[in-house]
Amino acid sequence: MDIRVLNTPLPEDLLKLKWNGQFELMNQIIDQRLQKDLPSMLKERLKLEKEIIARMPLDFIYTKQQALDILRERISDFKDEEFDALFADSAFEFIFKEGQMYLKNNFFENLIKTRLNYAQRYVDHTEDAGAKLLDETIAAMKEKGELSCRIHVKSSIWIDPAYEKEGKTVRVWLPVPKEYAQVEELQIISMSHEGMVNDNEVEQRCVYFEKPYKKGERFTVEYSFLNHMKYVPLDPSAVTDYHPLKCLEEVKPHIVFTDDLRSLLKEIIGEETNPLIKARKIYDYITSHIMYSFMRRYVTLPSIPQYCTTSMKGDCGVQALTFITLCRMAGIPATWQAGLYATPLHIGNHDWARFYIEPYGWLYADCSFGGSAYRA
Repeated sequence: MDIRVLNTPLPEDLLKLKWNGQFELMNQIIDQRLQKDLPSMLKERLKLEKEIIARMPLDFIYTKQQALDILRERISDFKDEEFDALFADSAFEFIFKEGQMYLKNNFFENLIKTRLNYAQRYVDHTEDAGAKLLDETIAAMKEKGELSCRIHVKSSIWIDPAYEKEGKTVRVWLPVPKEYAQVEELQIISMSHEGMVNDNEVEQRCVYFEKPYKKGERFTVEYSFLNHMKYVPLDPSAVTDYHPLKCLEEVKPHIVFTDDLRSLLKEIIGEETNPLIKARKIYDYITSHIMYSFMRRYVTLPSIPQYCTTSMKGDCGVQALTFITLCRMAGIPATWQAGLYATPLHIGNHDWARFYIEPYGWLYADCSFGGSAYRA
């Protein structure tokens, strides 16, 4: 599956079938088209689309009526017209399947996370202890100038019993942190099976297992690492134009300098020339204009920054990639980081951006957390 062809346009007739949810018919037509002498990029795009339409419908499980029933049950005094207002405000991720609208499996959790008034009306509403912990952490980092936390993780994966095949060779990759930037002192504590850990120089470190499968077994790695961050007050007057000649280029399918993004960038930064102020303006635009929202699978989005800046919503990764793209267009080196948001209360996947400003070096921008401050 080659995602570099993701922004190669689909034929119009297939697009019409896709957005009406005629996935079975669409799949049949793609199979017929693939037998023809097509341009190579279009052929690869059609192969990719077969994968997308096989996966995308699985996440959309609630009809409008089922969603309304959930909202009436869980939100105090919820009215049907509120659904229509939320729908118009792009609060719900949805697709059509065979012509009927279905909402995403986590539509309710997304509503509670992104709309404070509905969180407060949730019949099982509790105070967000995580927000309090985050505020305390920020205050401590500013006061001390730096902060370190040792994070201890046990990560496991297993096969759904419906797909178990005793004796079949299985290959398992479980990610572990790469030691660089803020990540220090990785320690592999234990592994469930004999496995290998790849070198720290690679882009993505993993524990790798390969063995004949035994029914019911789990594959596990336990590790710890030190997350060490310094707080550096930034002074625009100290900034110079120097920067490394990397992390500035386009990278298809998502980091693409389109005309609409160029126009938006001009509106955001105007005639500003200071790199730090330009980066701050981009950050402020995203955090104040883009609503946090849980997303469908990224592979279903032909251009993530364009989705973000036209739908005006996106999760941590969507916002990070939009920040990265706009920074690169503004001549500021920027790149991606992905890892964990880990506290004593919660652990989950998270994405953010890094950008380079001389004399400070690589700095961090977490637009999705920044946006939360506007909506608190």
